[in-house]
Amino acid sequence: MITPWDVSDDVDYKKTMENFGIKPIKDLLKDIENPHHLMRRGIIFGHRDFERIIKSMKEHKKFTVLSGMMPSGKMHFGHKMIVDQLLYYQNYNTEIYIPIADLEAYWARGMDFETTKNLAVEEYITNYIALGLNPNKINVYLQSKNEVVKDLALKLAKRVNFSEMKAIYGFSGETNMGHMIAPIIQVADILHPQLKEKTPVVVPVGIDQDPHLRLTRDIANRAKEFKFIPPSSTYHRFMTGLLGGKMSSSKPETAIFLSDKPSKSLRKKVMSCKTGGRETLEEQKKLGGVPEECVVYELYTYHLIDDDKELKEIYDKCKSGELTCGQCKKLCYEKITEFLNDLSEKRACAREIAEEIIKE
Repeated sequence: MITPWDVSDDVDYKKTMENFGIKPIKDLLKDIENPHHLMRRGIIFGHRDFERIIKSMKEHKKFTVLSGMMPSGKMHFGHKMIVDQLLYYQNYNTEIYIPIADLEAYWARGMDFETTKNLAVEEYITNYIALGLNPNKINVYLQSKNEVVKDLALKLAKRVNFSEMKAIYGFSGETNMGHMIAPIIQVADILHPQLKEKTPVVVPVGIDQDPHLRLTRDIANRAKEFKFIPPSSTYHRFMTGLLGGKMSSSKPETAIFLSDKPSKSLRKKVMSCKTGGRETLEEQKKLGGVPEECVVYELYTYHLIDDDKELKEIYDKCKSGELTCGQCKKLCYEKITEFLNDLSEKRACAREIAEEIIKE
């Protein structure tokens, strides 16, 4: 079982797609005028009803993008994938909603509201804006403070029973009631923009969040009095941790954080990354590397290299044995340093804007 709070390091994406009816997004790329690089490179791999969003994009019609966050730790490169997608969508006729899941953090993680609010400001919203998100095009709110969302959640709660919640999320008799309510709040987060205007909604998420989308789509169809359009969604792969496994805020050795500074310790992290290199330099030059198994190449693919031609050159040099792992890691650290220095300069101004947004 994959849930928003418990997912293994070795997710079988193909099997998950087959089990839950997620369609491959590669079949739609020909219909998208300017697909996101994460789509072109297969990192965004699946969707539900994304055809609706493509139609709105083509016809310059309005649609809504919703991407929630649960501020439970520092923001790392894995989280950045969501911001990259929001930056892509803000170039279209969109409204972007960003709920801060402080109620979920309280019920599911035992975190207090002041801590989650501070994390949301200092880490998430600050980085979102520093990365380029237009503060005038986003609607940010704390779940605990949004009365419209909470009221809608109460009304929609009657559309689902405990047996269904248990089947979707694996809840047991020991699960606290707040944790069971959290998914209904998420349903209301996703659907409440349609109370103002009936426009298609897309939710870009990792595969672990699909239970929320399945529940939301079911409830949207049952709550006929609201005439909701069931939400569309896209699904991206998890980033591999620097040492393998999944990148995680709770395991600093696995992640590069957006607030990191170029340093000896950061360089050591990069130089210690798991690679697809051979056991010896001689074998590397003779047989070539395996970029498909390399965390450094993954960092290039997801975040550090926009140009497909440049990425292909690194791939080919690795496969041929021309590029050694040491050279590749050094280049990676240089690119990360350049990125973090640029982001750091923008964070100070972005922090002030983030504080004002949350005050509102």
